Amino acid sequence: MKILFVCSGNTCRSCMAEAIFNNLNTSTDIKALSAGISVFPGSKTSLNSAAVLKENINLDISSRSPVQLTPYLIEDVSLVLTMTARIRDILRDTNESSSNKIYSLNEYIGVEDDICDPYGGNIDVYRKTYTDLRSSILVLIEKLKEDTSIK
Repeated sequence: MKILFVCSGNTCRSCMAEAIFNNLNTSTDIKALSAGISVFPGSKTSLNSAAVLKENINLDISSRSPVQLTPYLIEDVSLVLTMTARIRDILRDTNESSSNKIYSLNEYIGVEDDICDPYGGNIDVYRKTYTDLRSSILVLIEKLKEDTSIK
């Protein structure tokens, strides 16, 4: 099973979600990927996202290049989890044949609110986003275990 986390530019939230999920997930049957709906050519992971991941899970993604979302990526995964309801709606409207597997992360786990974009914020804003993502992903992993009987 492949899960695709999606945000705007794939430099903050979705790449953090990918790293957090793959770090916390113990199942070899599930892997997370990430992409952005509007990737800026030549961009890299935000310095604060990289710093927060390094400090929390000792993972260096500072040289990671963002991935542009494509219809193929959506088709190739089992589940698409967006950071906001707005991005979810855009993807459902433009990928009607895959709309049944597109949700916002928090909607999928039964939580209200979006994952706020920390872009341009200080390190504490990124730490808050990391904490929010980690909390949601812990619930997601438990839900996936229950829904798919994956250990």
